[in-house]
Amino acid sequence: MQRTILIVDDDPHILEVIEFALQKAGMSTARAKDGAEALKNFQSRSFDLIVLDISMPEMDGLEVCQQIRTTSEIPILFLSSRDDEIDRILGLEIGGDDYVTKPFSPRELVARIKVILKRRAAVPASTVKDKRLSYGGVSLDPGQHKVTWQGHEVLLTATEFSILKEFLAHPQRVLNRDNIIEKTYGFNFHISDRTIDSHIRHIRAKFQELGCEQLIETVHGVGYRLANCK
Repeated sequence: MQRTILIVDDDPHILEVIEFALQKAGMSTARAKDGAEALKNFQSRSFDLIVLDISMPEMDGLEVCQQIRTTSEIPILFLSSRDDEIDRILGLEIGGDDYVTKPFSPRELVARIKVILKRRAAVPASTVKDKRLSYGGVSLDPGQHKVTWQGHEVLLTATEFSILKEFLAHPQRVLNRDNIIEKTYGFNFHISDRTIDSHIRHIRAKFQELGCEQLIETVHGVGYRLANCK
């Protein structure tokens, strides 16, 4: 099934480079030159992922993401001109799935998009029963891409969903950041520890809003472990 990607950037050259790389990889694309056009496109048709530049005039990528997140958990990969924006990009108030800093390799960008889409892909219905995971009051259904806590649905991005799934698969195990990176992104990806920490904070915050104060606990000097949040 061909995936459709919305590319948002105010630089025509970057739009062309990304579009060429994605189409060469067998994906369909649509363009938007600013935040307003991005929201218009998003509301008028269906996409599998959005590549979203942060630094755009009038409405920047962070504001676009915030508006999209009020109605959708579509995967979003940010383009950033500064690596130190990571906390804003993937922090509590945003909820991006990944980011790439400029200048970037089109090949790496395509690879990261494929990883996100692979995580997002639904599990065949015949295997859903075997794949469903639960611990304490948390339940995760890969087939429906659905997470609940005490019956209340928790909306997670594709990356957050994948991370929580790994914790639920090993509820008694302490996972270090390398474990999480390997299972979530695969090999041959340079992912900073701050990226993983931001995703963990975001997952915690979503459960805290429902009354689960500590879903994932920090094991200082080692990593993270799932807490029994009932």
